[in-house]
Parts: sequence; C-alpha cells; structure tokens
Amino acid sequence: MTRLPSDARPDSDVVQMAPAKINLYLHVTGKTDDGYHTLDSLVVFTDISDRVSISNEPAGDDITLCITGPYSDAVPHGEENLVLRAARMLAQHTGIKKGTDIHLEKNLPPSSGIGGGSADAAAALIALSKHWRAELDSSFLDSVARSLGADVPVCLMGSPAFLDGIGDDLDSAPTLPAANLVLVNPGVAVSTPDVFKASSKMRAGPFSDPARFENAPTDAAQLAEMLKARTNDLAGPAISICPEIQHVLDTLEAQNGALLARMSGSGATCFALFASAPEAEKAATAIRSARPKWWVKAARMLD
Repeated sequence: MTRLPSDARPDSDVVQMAPAKINLYLHVTGKTDDGYHTLDSLVVFTDISDRVSISNEPAGDDITLCITGPYSDAVPHGEENLVLRAARMLAQHTGIKKGTDIHLEKNLPPSSGIGGGSADAAAALIALSKHWRAELDSSFLDSVARSLGADVPVCLMGSPAFLDGIGDDLDSAPTLPAANLVLVNPGVAVSTPDVFKASSKMRAGPFSDPARFENAPTDAAQLAEMLKARTNDLAGPAISICPEIQHVLDTLEAQNGALLARMSGSGATCFALFASAPEAEKAATAIRSARPKWWVKAARMLD
C-alpha cells in the first residue's frame, strides 16, 4: 500500500461504471462453523450498471455522497452506504485529508441479487484510487474490498470468475462466448439473510457439489447447455418468500430465443440467456409491454 503524499493533486473528473453482477449458476456447498454458507458460483458482469463519478471541482473538508437516479430513494444516503464506507476506509488507509464529492447514479434495483451495492463500493475504490492518484497494489485494494462485504472482491475484479468459500475466494473463469441477457426484476426487494434462512429450513438432503468446468463453451447455446446441468440452489427458497419470482421465470422462458432462464444470486432479479442482441431486445420489449411495472433490461454479457 502506498500512502498518498500530502501535496498530491487529485486527477481530473473520474467516472467508473458499477456493472450488474449475474450468477449464471449458484450451488450452496456447505456451512462454516460460524454459520456462513459456502458457495460455488460462476459470476459474470453486464453493460447495465450504476455509475460512480468524482468531481474535480473544489470540495469542502469532508467526503460527501450525492445519489441520483431511478433508485436513489431506495438506498441509504448516510454513513451506512457502501460507497461512503469504501471512501472513508480508503481515505483512512492512504492518509488523504482532502474533501471529495462523490456522485452515485443508482440505476440498478437494490436487494435484487445483482450485486448493486457491492458493485458501487468496488467502483468507488477504483475511482478514488485514480482521483487521488494513490498507487495502491491490488492486494491492498482486495483487502479493503473484503472488509466491505463478500461480493465486493468479485465486483472489484470485474470479469467472469468462479467463486467459492463464502463467496470471496475467486478464480478466473474460462473464456466465455459472446452472449446477451434479458434482466427482469418484479420490483420486490428480497432479503439475502431471509433467503438463506428459508434455504436451511427447506433443505431435505445434502448440500450441492461444486460444479466448475474447465472447457470453454464455444457459443451461447453450448453455454446454456452447460448451465442446465447446474442450478441456483437459492431459487426455491426465494420463490417461497416472493412467489412473483416464478412468474418472472415463466415469462422469460416463454420468450422466443431464450436458451435458459434462471434467478441471479438470492433474487429477485432473473435473467434469460440469448444468442443475439436482436433476440434479447425483442424479448425485453415484449416483457416491458406486458409488465410495465417490472424492471426490464436487455444487456450484453461483458468479457
């Protein structure tokens, strides 16, 4: 870790995207002695995102956070916001004492299984490192990310990855093919702890086995076939809490060109996998027309 010189000048305006995180599959593989569940999951990111920006205009003496966007009222604006927590933690460790104005454009629905808050925190760490010109090594940033939450390290990584442990042990995934997604959230926030509690109550048999694969799929259709041999173990428990998730999955499965429909994370956002952007756009338009109160986005899966 490098401490920022007291006379360092911040960089010009910095913008960092905070992309939605999608669990293509998610197996619950066990439980630790302290009560946390262990996971095996393949995570990818999309071009649908929140946006973190830092102004180079003169700021006051403190780090401030302004939140706008369609979901600005649905997230904390105070010290409990992960962006502000990330900023203060980074400032403490780098010795920065300058005021900084951070702007979060909140486009992703919160508590929806796509890592919005974690992605925001990761984006803030990257953006502030650039803005403050703090030459921080990756291991230091990773340690800060881990202290903020289990999903923050993979969001900091920002590329397809297998994760295990409690979700913070990461390995790069094989090269995945170009693919398109339709993301749908029914407008219901689902509590991750509640889903895991429901999962424990509903489990009738052993935990799932890990299901990593080494061979890279050649196209979206082959990726979908590989994913069909896997599942999201949290889907059933989430549906027991929010039955509308099943309606979302049924709607996605009914779309022309849909290769696979599945819930992401602990819900309630679900996705369908498509081979082409036009198919995804057409499906998104149809769902949006039929269900105008749902959050519906066509997305590209990032490399």
